Amino acid sequence: MAGKWSVQILVAAAQGPIRFTELERGIEGISRRMLTLTLRNLERDGLVTRTVHATVPPKVEYELTPVALELHQTLQRLTDWAENNRVYIAEARATYDAEHQPELLDA
Repeated sequence: MAGKWSVQILVAAAQGPIRFTELERGIEGISRRMLTLTLRNLERDGLVTRTVHATVPPKVEYELTPVALELHQTLQRLTDWAENNRVYIAEARATYDAEHQPELLDA
């Protein structure tokens, strides 16, 4: 698994089975081809299952596997950490920049 599209698919599908068109509409900027390739790779990696329902027209749903749900929880904790520490990081950057500004000007 690699790339921003994989992460966005994991987030979008975390609530349960989702159809291709729902993913396509819900992930801004992804092309139909990129969505297809990314879903295929996630399925190959064992992170997504693809279920085809015998209806007319065929209904295809994608669902995260238990391993992918575990990964989603880890990504959510990382996102929560980043949000909880956003102010601290901004202040640390400002302090660093203020202390190192003369060095940057000399370069």
